Amino acid sequence: MRKPPSSPLSAFAQELSGVFAPWGAVHLRRMFGGWGVFHDGRMLALVVNDALYLKADAITAPVFDARGLQPFVYERNGRPVALSYRQAPAEMYEGPAEAVEWAGRAWEAALRSAASAAPARAGPRTPSADKKAR
Repeated sequence: MRKPPSSPLSAFAQELSGVFAPWGAVHLRRMFGGWGVFHDGRMLALVVNDALYLKADAITAPVFDARGLQPFVYERNGRPVALSYRQAPAEMYEGPAEAVEWAGRAWEAALRSAASAAPARAGPRTPSADKKAR
């Protein structure tokens, strides 16, 4: 896989589709002045300013930290905000096996993120719901 180009993105998007193929089709959506990479409703990567960022979480962040791979940071109200997407490592661009390995980490982090967010989306608990659960 080659590094993200500034334009056109379509050829790179086709390569991303190949990298994430073991998990199914991906689609791109404009965000943060770049592109979010989605599969099955979950965002697993971000392409901004000619850089690829992969979804990370508490389990995978130490792997990125050990390689000095920084999070994607944007500015909101004059303050930096770091997201849970980390720079893709150089070895991801060295061959298909490495690309798929790192894509797999991003997909697993996206799945864990969705699973941990699910209870929060269920809404507030009420006393009557607590009694029914007992």
